[in-house]
Amino acid sequence: MSILVPLLVSVITAATPLLLAATGELVVERAGVLNLGVEGMMLVGAICAFAAMFITGSPILAMLAGAAAGAVLSALFGVLVLTLASNQVATGLALTLFGLGLSALMGANFVGHPIVPLAKLAIPGLSSLPVIGPLLFSHDALVYLSVLMTGAVGWFLNHTRGGLILRGVGESDTSAHSIGHDVIRIRYYAVLFGGAMAGLGGAYLSLAYTPMWVEGMTAGRGWIALALVVFAAWRPWRVLAGAYLFGGVTVLQLYAQGSGFVLVPTQFLTMLPYLATIVVLTLMSSGSVRSRLAAPACLGKPFRPVS
Repeated sequence: MSILVPLLVSVITAATPLLLAATGELVVERAGVLNLGVEGMMLVGAICAFAAMFITGSPILAMLAGAAAGAVLSALFGVLVLTLASNQVATGLALTLFGLGLSALMGANFVGHPIVPLAKLAIPGLSSLPVIGPLLFSHDALVYLSVLMTGAVGWFLNHTRGGLILRGVGESDTSAHSIGHDVIRIRYYAVLFGGAMAGLGGAYLSLAYTPMWVEGMTAGRGWIALALVVFAAWRPWRVLAGAYLFGGVTVLQLYAQGSGFVLVPTQFLTMLPYLATIVVLTLMSSGSVRSRLAAPACLGKPFRPVS
């Protein structure tokens, strides 16, 4: 038990940035927009959150800065693909490259400077419980927020009129437009939400997971978040399960490498999430596979309103 509990806690922390970013991307894709720039938004969110924490010392301002940075970058993406109707795949890839370069430039003066990590929230009477306490009631605010947002997104999509409209826009934008819904505005809202969540995912990396700034510290997690959405068949609670599964694989390979006891090479375990991401993104390019996975019908297709 002394080994199992820290292992499970590590799985939760490894899964949190994936869950935040994937939950936001799920909303974006349910609205019919494919944003491959999650990695770039996470990086910019990570450096902006770190800079805000380093300068102000306020965790709240740092988290807001990370979310705002991701939203601003996603707004740029929205202008290009929604207003100017550029290719969503190419624009998303460009956004990732832009975020990589911008974060490196912004973070040049912060390399090697440590900060105080996000504080764990102690819940009286619960955090001190054996096993359950450290496992469920001794995490920072972003861990709880990631699970809360997953539930909120699931409720919004399945039990509210706004969620029904958003799903309708993703399934048939022309039909939604014909009955009076502003497709472009709805998609802008979804894209901004997805950017803010990706920024929070990056903020978690620099504020809690490894409380420092390292260039390229997302290490492909944005791409894994994209794959999670497809693995989950665009269902929020499946995204939650998939994030913890990917987090478990990441932590297990680190523990296996540290213990020196492995049945397969640790390099193989390390590459599994990225290999799965490549497979998923390849499958997404096939219309027949996307249909069987119940992907939103308008995913990745530009919309030009006709009067």
